[in-house]
Amino acid sequence: MARQWIRHRTARLNEISGRYSVMKDDFYVPKPEDVALQSDDNKQGRSADALEPAAAEAVRAAMAGGQRRSYGDYTALIDQGIARELARINLPLSLYTEWYWQIDLHNLFHFLSLRLDAHAQKEIRLYAEVLLDITKKVAPRCCESFERHTLGGVSFSQEEFAELKRRLKGSAAGSITVGGSTELKGKAALTGKALERFEEKLKSGKQK
Repeated sequence: MARQWIRHRTARLNEISGRYSVMKDDFYVPKPEDVALQSDDNKQGRSADALEPAAAEAVRAAMAGGQRRSYGDYTALIDQGIARELARINLPLSLYTEWYWQIDLHNLFHFLSLRLDAHAQKEIRLYAEVLLDITKKVAPRCCESFERHTLGGVSFSQEEFAELKRRLKGSAAGSITVGGSTELKGKAALTGKALERFEEKLKSGKQK
């Protein structure tokens, strides 16, 4: 998750280094309700359905066991006097890191708009929610505007806007309903994933 975070290169970052410090025995293990299979239609995400409790606990136990073994090997190498920069290389991604992160408000809102999106990984969404709560205490009016116009708004691409106008025109001039959505007779302007994403935006707008 930290590697996703650091991809936003609009902030100043000072992270703890395993070359200079001995890393803490502090690892992330997902909650049972967050353990799921790979999504069938999202190559970089998990399914919305959690595993059965027993299966989820087995996965969690396997993760925790691997973390303990990895950290045990790491500390054994440190105790032997092996260089920290070498001893650390087998530590897993689940090891927590520490950093100082400095960012301006404009770029912070861009970060939050991406990481609060429903398609973002759950773990980074939780951090983003905390960041937004902290920012509300510092800049409440700016956060109110951000939530109203960005989080609570929907933006459309040129193709999506054309589809929206096409549907509005059809609604006024006579339309048909297919699968619960209103469409003009004839070929839809959007198809496949593009159409699915457009439908998600329409549903999101209705919910907000």
